[in-house]
Amino acid sequence: MGSLKERLGEIEKQEILKALKKTNWVKARAARMLGITERMISYKIKKYGIKRKEVE
Repeated sequence: MGSLKERLGEIEKQEILKALKKTNWVKARAARMLGITERMISYKIKKYGIKRKEVE
């Protein structure tokens, strides 16, 4: 089950993946969809270890 922090992190990662897929990995558009900055989405992509191949 995991802690609340872990579960929220997984939800956040899945939402970022969905946004990146919808925008064809255009980070600025994905960030806008999520209501965050491009800098923040870049940080979160690195934090969660998201790779482009996961999105395609």
